[in-house]
Amino acid sequence: MALVTPVQRLVLVIAVLGSFVAFLDGSVVTVALPAIREELGGGLAAQQWVIDGYLLSLSALILLAGSLSDLLGRRRVLALGLWGFGAASALIALAPTIELLVAGRVLQGVAGALLVPSSLALITQTFSGPAQAVAIGRWTAWTSGAFIAGPLLGGLFVDLGSWRWAFAINLLPVAATLLALARLRRTDSDGDERMPGARLDWPGAVLGAAGLAGTVVALIEQGSLGWTHPLVLIPLIGGVLALIGFVVRQATAAQPMVPLELFRSRNVAFGNLATLFVYGALGIGTLVVALYLQEVGGWSATAAGLATLPVTVLNIALAPIAGRLHGRFGPRWFMAGGPAIAAVGFLLMTGAGERPDYWLGLLPGIVLFGIGLGLTVTPLTAAVLGGAPTGRAGIVSAVNNAVARVAGLITVALLGVITGAAVFDAEGFRRTAAATAVLLLIGAIVSAVGIENPRRRASDAR
Repeated sequence: MALVTPVQRLVLVIAVLGSFVAFLDGSVVTVALPAIREELGGGLAAQQWVIDGYLLSLSALILLAGSLSDLLGRRRVLALGLWGFGAASALIALAPTIELLVAGRVLQGVAGALLVPSSLALITQTFSGPAQAVAIGRWTAWTSGAFIAGPLLGGLFVDLGSWRWAFAINLLPVAATLLALARLRRTDSDGDERMPGARLDWPGAVLGAAGLAGTVVALIEQGSLGWTHPLVLIPLIGGVLALIGFVVRQATAAQPMVPLELFRSRNVAFGNLATLFVYGALGIGTLVVALYLQEVGGWSATAAGLATLPVTVLNIALAPIAGRLHGRFGPRWFMAGGPAIAAVGFLLMTGAGERPDYWLGLLPGIVLFGIGLGLTVTPLTAAVLGGAPTGRAGIVSAVNNAVARVAGLITVALLGVITGAAVFDAEGFRRTAAATAVLLLIGAIVSAVGIENPRRRASDAR
């Protein structure tokens, strides 16, 4: 279904560009780590924090960002996130030390938390009916493509220039999105929807951020320090207690940041549970393919990035189609069938040997993974947002994105547990591919059992 108005077209461009940089920087650094380590040093722990510092701050603050999006307006929060992301990207590109680079990545995560919920909420505010499903499909295709294409772009920058360009290049889409936002304000000056009379739940925001940060830090550090170390045990206990306090606060507050009644919707509740398993699988699955090709096969960063290009192409091609079909048939069987197909892809990859055989050993599985992902992500996103009450799309989007980011962060943090002592060899890859397939299958089962296809309404025909 074609987009109806120039304002809708402009909103979709803004939403895609605004989220693109956040998704891209979540994965572009994967193949750049060896070059960063060679230039700035810092050891393995510092390299882990180059990735985890970004994901940690993004995960901890994304719920607060979604609430701010509903409270202050999507466009204002999006603009604030863009300015912050651009400034943090410049800091990273110029960083003279690994410590300053990690600080910049943490700041990037703070700004990135403002981008995704407000972008998706801007779409749900502007589109309705089947047109909304198509718009979400296009947003999903391009933003998911950015996440998956990150290793390829990072590899090109590393091999052809410098890892610093992988971050400096963010300034171009940031500037383009800010210009598009300025144009939107001139075209549609009264369209920044806010919830009337809403207030920010500061105690809930602090408890939620502290709970996510504490538990995630513990998961990251337990691999090197052990579960009984004070630097693991204290954040873990504090994080768990903060999360319990967060749930109690949301159940008792007059205006909670995350109203628990949102989860009375089956699609919100089961959609987020499916997200936990699907995005947990995505987090480790794409990472270990790149690591296997580079560390075991000796491939260059660019070649390792090119290896997963079929996933990007298939996702961009299939996501809008899945969006249209989801609008017609509902999300349930797309969310069940897609992860199952992707799981078969990773099961095929468990046959990989000591020397990577890309064409026969990896490519068939990579193609199936791309097909499954392309069929899954748009219906999943649309199902969760479709269960949101009027005016609460921002916080529902934030919850879903927080679940997705935390899922990936947890699985990456537990990678050593999955692989045993062999993280970077063929046996470690085979174990991780099998674990990825299991996570995808669980996501498929959750979707088949829990997701409901909404009844079509007459208003959807417009």
